[in-house]
Amino acid sequence: MYRILTENLREWKANPDKKPLIILGARQVGKTWLMKEFGKNEFKSIAYFNFESKRELSAIFAHGFHVNQILSALSVIAGFKVDVEGCLIIFDEIQACPEALTSLKYFCEDRPDIPIISAGSLLGVASHQGTSFPVGKVEFLQLYPLNFHEFLLAKNKGNILELIQTADSRMIEIFSPELIKLLKEYYIVGGMPEAVKEFCESDDYRKVREIQLNILNAYENDFSKHAPLAQVPRIRMVWQSLLSQLAKENSKFIYNVMRPGARAKDFELAIEWLKDAGLIHKVNRLNKVGFPLAAYADWADFKIYLNDLGLISAIAELSPEIILRGNELFSEFKGIISEQFILQQLLSANVKPYYWNPENTRSEVDFIIQLDNLIVPIEVKAAENVKAKSLSIYYEKYKPEICIRTSLAGYKSQEWLQNVPLYGFLNWLNSRLKL
Repeated sequence: MYRILTENLREWKANPDKKPLIILGARQVGKTWLMKEFGKNEFKSIAYFNFESKRELSAIFAHGFHVNQILSALSVIAGFKVDVEGCLIIFDEIQACPEALTSLKYFCEDRPDIPIISAGSLLGVASHQGTSFPVGKVEFLQLYPLNFHEFLLAKNKGNILELIQTADSRMIEIFSPELIKLLKEYYIVGGMPEAVKEFCESDDYRKVREIQLNILNAYENDFSKHAPLAQVPRIRMVWQSLLSQLAKENSKFIYNVMRPGARAKDFELAIEWLKDAGLIHKVNRLNKVGFPLAAYADWADFKIYLNDLGLISAIAELSPEIILRGNELFSEFKGIISEQFILQQLLSANVKPYYWNPENTRSEVDFIIQLDNLIVPIEVKAAENVKAKSLSIYYEKYKPEICIRTSLAGYKSQEWLQNVPLYGFLNWLNSRLKL
């Protein structure tokens, strides 16, 4: 299974001034596999240490940060010398040992020749519980579920991906039924590596659904294991309300959906915990647009999405058989799964989205992104719906250089609007990022 982040890891390895690397990401997005696979392919040996499954490791870091002593102790546990050329040290679930996280500062200062990659499923949570990152002494990468291109590669559809990357609209139109079929599969399976692997091997949606439900159960178990006890009931209430939040006509997060009279201050910590754990993504509202977008964000108003569209399908109990019936899948929940799809492609390209919804109006543009000095509005349409009323209102107000509507319709352009098919959106985004 190819992960695009591998290229970033190779760049990190080739940098003579590299610092210890931390890979961030939710549980079960493939951090452990990626680190081990990278180590196997790019280094002579791997020294792998998991601080959650082997708690006694913490004792090594409990008496100071003498790096050579730490390396000697790690060598005893590994059964071979770990401070030799060509050995990659991997610290997994490092948030379980705050002192190990702190030690990365000293590895950076005292032994910059030692390549270290670490990861943690709840590092974002740990940082808000008194665990400090060694700021300036480490590098970060963020891993998300597989994006659509990675999904195609996992299915051995590299030829289809090459076709998408040509952006040859006439040729792509010929193969659009196949592309739509693959997009439907991705909507149901999502990007969780275990679910994708099972689907590629068995083509069995029921087995995929079992895996998705197990992932969701593991997430819920994390609430009681790792969240502050007082926040667990609120975290569950937020989590259980997500589907109804997403299905509303206006998908802005509404506290009353959880319980009558609920207020922001009652649930702020719960929402932040889920965000820090990587289980949800917040997209903040813009009531006006300007450079930089972050300066115009309304941090009190936001929409919430899950971390994977396959998990939405599982929570919603969407029957896998729906994939065989026309394009119903794309209009489920007022197109929210298509919005989730676009969100995941944006995040995988490290692009932060907002949404536009001016005061006292029903107009709403699903995503607004900033690409260098260009602000791009993106309206997501279910199926082949090509009306873009809110986008036209936005255009009349701001006259942007580019307006994107993405749907199942093919590539089309008019004076102020470009239609990009959903299956071609990530390619369009990547091409803009390379400009």
